[in-house]
Amino acid sequence: MPVNVLMPALSPTMEKGKLSKWLKKEGDAVKSGDVLAEIETDKATMEVEAVDEGTIGKLLVAEGTDDVAVNTPIAIILGEGEKQGDAAPAAPKPAAAPAAAPVASAPTPQPAPAAAPKAEGARVFASPLARRIAKQKGIDIAALLGSGPHGRIVLKDVESAKPGAAPAAKPGAAPAFAAAPSDEQVLKLFAEGSYELVPHDSMRKVIAKRLTESKQTIPHFYVSVDVTIDQLLELRERVNLQAPKDKEGKVLWKVSVNDFIIKAMAMALIKVPDANVSWTDAAMIHHKHADIGVAVSIPGGLITPVVRSAETKGLAQISNEMKDYAARARSRKLKPEEYTGGSASVSNMGMLNVKSFAAIVNPPQASILAIGSAERRPVVRGSEIKIEQQMTITLSTDHRCIDGALGAEFIGAIKAYLEEPGLMLV
Repeated sequence: MPVNVLMPALSPTMEKGKLSKWLKKEGDAVKSGDVLAEIETDKATMEVEAVDEGTIGKLLVAEGTDDVAVNTPIAIILGEGEKQGDAAPAAPKPAAAPAAAPVASAPTPQPAPAAAPKAEGARVFASPLARRIAKQKGIDIAALLGSGPHGRIVLKDVESAKPGAAPAAKPGAAPAFAAAPSDEQVLKLFAEGSYELVPHDSMRKVIAKRLTESKQTIPHFYVSVDVTIDQLLELRERVNLQAPKDKEGKVLWKVSVNDFIIKAMAMALIKVPDANVSWTDAAMIHHKHADIGVAVSIPGGLITPVVRSAETKGLAQISNEMKDYAARARSRKLKPEEYTGGSASVSNMGMLNVKSFAAIVNPPQASILAIGSAERRPVVRGSEIKIEQQMTITLSTDHRCIDGALGAEFIGAIKAYLEEPGLMLV
């Protein structure tokens, strides 16, 4: 009988995806393993393969369709001698309700929202026609939000309001925007024609959802220290001068400051094992290796590929892995297992001339290290003032896992490895 091809879950967190391209058309013969389509998730573009042999009877989802729910039928494969009418396709399954609905990309018409509270006796600015129609409809005009110049209530505000609209709030009541404003409320704050609506793509929706959940559910705790990196920069220069070359004279690797940071954080996690954890409601997960995620900026968002067991790898290997990850991340060719999980993350904005910042923890990890720019600073050493190359690093932690003293011990270990980088080579 006809077989449905379902929208696959290409990562543990995937709920929806975009069917970006069909590689087969109706009537084409397929066998198991043939690539049928390209699916775009929030992080990568991946291929869907046929698991049955037959003929493409019907493509159920048009090329370019966004927000196709996982397990929704996207095509029908017919067996030998079967026709399209032999069996009807299963009805698409509704998408699972998200934990927090994303803000719609375009406004939905709604009744006129209530105005911000006005003090009793305060003057209401409205056109004479709006006042007359409001009176006829039984609408309290003081309860409306005006869309005219300087908030003046005009006829369309009255016409879009429901009869019997609630009266204006008394002094001391909660303001209208105490909760998140609706799309329409936001758009009314801007002049018509002064903006353009650009719909969110799947990556931006997922980033917004996950970061909101992180800040709402994880009690963040922050620790910052200044790190002197003169020795690190000198060692980096010497190491890169010793890099081997291929037959064409091209160096086989070049270590960056970020590679040292990844290695330092990995070794610090092993040195302070109580910080190498993840939270679950039932138990604390203690990791045996340091898998370090590294934030990589790509068009439309960012992705965090993971360097597995970074404590066991040399700087050259970490450098080559990161170059490969970054290149494939920008073309959305990373596999889900290459950017999921991890013990902790590094987010480096030093190259963007950012002095310091605090990053948001990326669950299920319990910490993320934010790196600021390196700069020459005056530093007091004993009774002398010296000029040293320093950068500020900030550790964000999940306070359920990592308390203040433990966080200070962890970032202190990172600082020690960065200031004495030779310790990472032994």
